[in-house]
Amino acid sequence: MQIELKPLQLSDAEKLYDFFQKLPASENGKNNRAHGLSRKEFSAWVQTEIDASNGKNLREGYVPGTTFVMYVDGTPVGVSNLRHYLNENLEKDGGHIGTHILPEYRGRGYGNIIKQETMKKAKEMGIKRVLIFNHDDNVPAWRTSEKLGGKLDSINEINGVKIRKYVIDTSRI
Repeated sequence: MQIELKPLQLSDAEKLYDFFQKLPASENGKNNRAHGLSRKEFSAWVQTEIDASNGKNLREGYVPGTTFVMYVDGTPVGVSNLRHYLNENLEKDGGHIGTHILPEYRGRGYGNIIKQETMKKAKEMGIKRVLIFNHDDNVPAWRTSEKLGGKLDSINEINGVKIRKYVIDTSRI
């Protein structure tokens, strides 16, 4: 099995369109802003994500973040976003890393792999302390955070949802 975590690229937009349409639009606090876009709109969204990775044209309150696609044997199965740093709001709700795995690939350990590979990218960027937020009822997600050495910092209710906040030291990755 060959695993590859690649930054989102405009040259991959056409082959990734169907992948992003299959990902749920919103689930467990993660939003797929590409869901439901036309092919033309999708290409523009990909460019927006690339710009965000480079800190260009950021919307108010946003920080630079890189979107990665995880391929297994050449097939896209998941996506992650790594924020390069956090602002005050993201320290409270959001964190550094968000991940999505296509529903048909869940339960195969890909959530562990994508989170671990994204943690490696965080370490390469010099991020020493990563925050990850998981919905309390999303047991596979928070168990993955714990497997990566995440220490439970707090459980808070945000907008009526219990959220677990984990802190992970990247020196352990």
